[in-house]
Amino acid sequence: MADGKYPLIAREGRAHIAIALGAAIAVHYTAGGGWALPLWLAVVFVVQFFRDPPRAVPQAADAVICPADGKVIALGEVEDPYLKRPAKRISIFMNVFNVHSNRLPVGGEVKERWYHAGSFLNAALDKASAENERNALWLRTAEGQDVVVVQVAGLIARRILCYVEPGQRAERGARYGFIRFGSRVDVYLPLSTRFEVSLGDKVHGATDIIARLGR
Repeated sequence: MADGKYPLIAREGRAHIAIALGAAIAVHYTAGGGWALPLWLAVVFVVQFFRDPPRAVPQAADAVICPADGKVIALGEVEDPYLKRPAKRISIFMNVFNVHSNRLPVGGEVKERWYHAGSFLNAALDKASAENERNALWLRTAEGQDVVVVQVAGLIARRILCYVEPGQRAERGARYGFIRFGSRVDVYLPLSTRFEVSLGDKVHGATDIIARLGR
């Protein structure tokens, strides 16, 4: 299914792009292109950071789709700190050149949302999952499977945005949030889940299947 609901540039970036573009134009007009070059490069950076391309979402019933563009930095069995259960976790690190729109890994009901203020450690560090600023969603699929997806702020990230609340029904692959300037996303899954990615894999939000839910 093609995802065409969102513009090519995320709405979260419109003000940032306008400011960068206005500054570049003003300096170019008053001082010349040489002085304005760094500002034009800043415009290019800001536009690429806030890009939000449409994606084709896989429709397999057991698919857990990737919640973010980036690199798989952790796979394994851990204690889910939100549902207090043994779980499998997949962690995806986003650098400043990745698309930063966040997508829901499964469809279902949003059961709960937790926000924790915290530090701004390098998001590639494992302890960032427990110590950094983070926003977690508990999703329950139609088959009764519980999945938790966590937005984790990074070293220079300073704002986590989330647009869904408990009680809402959500579609797999739907855009639900954004993290500004470098971060990670953790996904906690039932132990019966089968991983479909490996450490170090580069993955794409909404299009890649990162796991399969067991039955």
